Parts: sequence; C-alpha cells; structure tokens
Amino acid sequence: MANRQLQEPTRLVLTALADTPRHGYAIVQEVLAISGGRTKLLTGTLYTALDRLLQQGLIRIDHEEVVAGRLRRTFALTEEGGEVLSAETERLRAGVAEAERRLALGGLRPKLRPGLQRGLEEGVERTFGAVPGPGGVTI
Repeated sequence: MANRQLQEPTRLVLTALADTPRHGYAIVQEVLAISGGRTKLLTGTLYTALDRLLQQGLIRIDHEEVVAGRLRRTFALTEEGGEVLSAETERLRAGVAEAERRLALGGLRPKLRPGLQRGLEEGVERTFGAVPGPGGVTI
C-alpha cells in the first residue's frame, strides 16, 4: 500500500487526520483549508472514503458520541496510515524536486508572487552580494 499513489482527496483526508482526530464535518473543513479552498468533499464522498480507509486499516474510529440525537464518529490516523501518508509525501517531494531541477536546466525559474520574489532577491543579495540573474541582469 505504501508504494501506491494516493488520489488527492484520500491524501487530503489522511493529512487532515495526521495531527489530531476529527469527526466528519471537521474533516471536510480541514480538507477545504489544506487545499486552499480547491477541494470541498461532499458528504457521500467523504463517508465512502472513510469506510474504505477504515477497511484498509489506514484510519480507525477514535470514539463515538451522540450529539443532538445523532451518532458522531471521530476518526484518527493509524500507524499504517501515517506510513502511507509519509510515503506519499516523499513521492510528491521527489516529483517537485525533479520539476525544479528540470526548470533550472532549462534556464527557467518558478514564478513567485512579486513580494516573495523581492524578499528572495533581497535575502540573496544580503547573503551573497549582487548576483547576476537571467540574461546577466543583476538581481
């Protein structure tokens, strides 16, 4: 399982549970925050994924309680789930490193927000002095 690529919603659910147990609605909110608002899990999708992750042993039920007459389950990441998430994190990290390497070989720099770019350039200049950038222009 640790060598298999996770789908983004699955990775986000595991990530949401990595630091603390959460119930369904809290998982939905955490996934929304982690994804920068890109991924909003629908209830049916979430509980189908949670059932699958329970069966695979990647998460467990931490506890159950009745709230307003309804059963609320709180889920937690298992040790195996943490290992799978760690392996996926390393896989993604390697992919990013390769993309950055190839961009550098092609003479391209990733585009940064203007404020971040200025801060990076100022930090480089403070550390190394003026450094020639692309086309010999000093940054």
